[in-house]
Order: sequence, then structure tokens, then C-alpha cells
Amino acid sequence: MHLVLLTGWTVLWFAVVEPHGGFSWHYLRAGGELLYQGSAGDGTGGLNLYAHHPELQMGPVSFLIAGVFNPFPEATGQFLAAALMSLLGLVITVLAGRSAAEHFLGTGTNHRRLRQRVLIAGLAFIPMWIEVAVRFGHLDDVLALFFTALAVRFLTRGNPAATGVCLALAMDAKPTALAFLPLLLALPRRQWLRAGLWCAALVAVAWLPFFLDSPDTVAAARFAIPNHPASALRWLGVGDPETPGWDRPAQAVLGLTLGSLAVWRGRWAAVVLLGANARIVLDPSVYTYYTASVLLGTLLWDVIGQRRLVPWWSWLALLTLYGSVFAVPDDAARGLIRLGFVAVSTAYVLLWPVRERRGRRRPPARTDEGPAVYIPGQSPGAVMPAGAPPAER
Repeated sequence: MHLVLLTGWTVLWFAVVEPHGGFSWHYLRAGGELLYQGSAGDGTGGLNLYAHHPELQMGPVSFLIAGVFNPFPEATGQFLAAALMSLLGLVITVLAGRSAAEHFLGTGTNHRRLRQRVLIAGLAFIPMWIEVAVRFGHLDDVLALFFTALAVRFLTRGNPAATGVCLALAMDAKPTALAFLPLLLALPRRQWLRAGLWCAALVAVAWLPFFLDSPDTVAAARFAIPNHPASALRWLGVGDPETPGWDRPAQAVLGLTLGSLAVWRGRWAAVVLLGANARIVLDPSVYTYYTASVLLGTLLWDVIGQRRLVPWWSWLALLTLYGSVFAVPDDAARGLIRLGFVAVSTAYVLLWPVRERRGRRRPPARTDEGPAVYIPGQSPGAVMPAGAPPAER
């Protein structure tokens, strides 16, 4: 039922936003055309893409997938892409719920309450997902967040190769996904090398051809945007009119540092939230679709990092970061709100006492199907709902 409700909620927001959506889709469409044309045309496409078009700040995987929609008429291709991206938002909520169920397996978690957490957090997540997927049409952010959620799913299943592959695909879709790399450190230490090699290999396969063929590709990393008066960067005393040269590296270093600290503190579920926080606190722009990455972070934190029924961080992020855009007219005040959210949420997930999950050997007190009982001959963590037929016990 929670998936039915979230599906209806997604369709509603899609219907409201889609007629006025696709604000940035032309970047993806143009990038897809340039990438697929190769050496044809005026020579600015193919592997020369980033050297000649540094304004296209999306990864090659995003352009490869965006190009699939180019054979359609522009309006039709945009609609189909928006529908697919909206669907991925629902898939992410499913992945978050399944990841949480795997993470809490054998700890006495009530799965009905877990589904309720996914529902309540998902109701906050979906509006921001439609913002990035439909209103702006940012396929790069959509893919980066989707592959990150998929990496979390494989992480909870203990699959290092798949975790590394998914994080690489996230970075190949959007370079800012680098901040989520500390998720690899949440794997057992003996699996770090395998996961890291898979990740590094796929990142190299996607990006190295551009740099080797056209060294001017590095120009894309220096692309600057205006420093908006409502940015948190202004409150940090940075008055440069455009992106300072140190800003992008600082975002990456801050995100990696905070994420690694979260893993060290045993709170790996906060890695995505902290990486997103690092982006919005140091980014000179204030586009509302940035908040989607924060909402993915709060979704994962609320359903995996905590066990309280009400996932209030997701709603707090939605109201403060998105609601303030409409309710607070002053630019400086909105910048202070962004800075305040980052400071408070970062301090909370890193420092606030969190109820630790119980060991796997403790039997679940109750599931949504009824009291759990041990299965004879199975491991202590294996359970079967009471009331199951004798042949299944």
C-alpha cells in the first residue's frame, strides 16, 4: 500500500509540473547529439565535447542515455525522459526500503513500521525528485542519485564489485557524486581493494578518452557560474562574483572528509546527506534541484540511520531548503537558512547519540506478520512468522 500511495503522489506531481518542465533538458539533448556525432560535424563533438563546450557539466553516461531520446521529436523525447526519470524516483524509494530491511535483518525491526517510515520520508522526497527530474530535466543528477541509491543497496547486500561499479556510474553521470565515494569504506576492509579497483576502472574508461584525445577537456573543470546573493557561500565571506578557483576542489574535499568521518563513526547511512551538504554550503548557485540530493540523503538517513517512526529530517529539509524559496523573500536570509540547515544536520548525524541496532543473534520481537519464531536447524538469525504452516516451519 505504501508503494501505491507513493506512485499516486508521483503521478500527481508529474501531472502538475510536466507541462512547464524541461527547463534544462536542452543541455542534455545538445550534449547527446554532440557525443553521438563523433568526429562528424564541426569537430566540436565526440571526444572534443568538453573542450569546446565546458558549459555542459554533465558526465558522458548522462549524454549517452540522453542521446537515446534524440530520434524522437523534441517535445516527445523530453516527455519520455521526464517519465523515465520520475519512475526512477519511485525505484529509489523501493531501494531505500529494501536496503533498510537488509541492514536491519535479524534485529527485531518491525517491517510495518519500516514501510511507514519509507512512506512518510518518500512523501517529502518525491516533490524534490520531480523538481530535478521533470521541472529541470537534469538527467545527470537523476542518474547520479539513482546509481548512488543502487550502490547503497549492493552495500547492504555485501557485494563490493557491484557497489564500486554503481558509484563509478554515478560519477560518470555527474562528477559531484565523488562526494559519495566514502560509501566504499562502509564495506568490510578486506573488500575495499576489490570495490575500489572496479570503481576506478569504470571512471577511467568513461573519462580518460576525453582527456587523452583533447587535453583542453580540463577547461570544463574551470567553468564558473555567478555567485548568487542567496548562496551560503556569501555567508562564509566569499564575495567573488563567480565561482572561486578553489571552490570545486573544496566541495570534493569537504564531502569526502565528512563522509569518511561518518563511516568511522559507524554512521555510513549519513554519507549521501553529508556529501550533498558539502555541495550546497559551498556552491555559488542556489538552484532548487540541488535539494534533491539532500532529500536522498535524508531519505537514507531516516530509514537506515535511525529507527524512529517519524522521519522528520526529510520533512525538515523539504521545508527549510525548498519551502524557504517561496516563503522567505530576502536573499541573505535564505542563504543563512541554507547554512543553518547544513550546520545543524551535519552536527546531528555525526555527533548526536543514535540508538544502535541490536546484534543479529537477538530474535525479532515481532514482525508485521506476527511474533517470530526460530526455524529448527537454521542459524539463530533465521526466523519464520508464527502461524506459518508446519511444512514451512
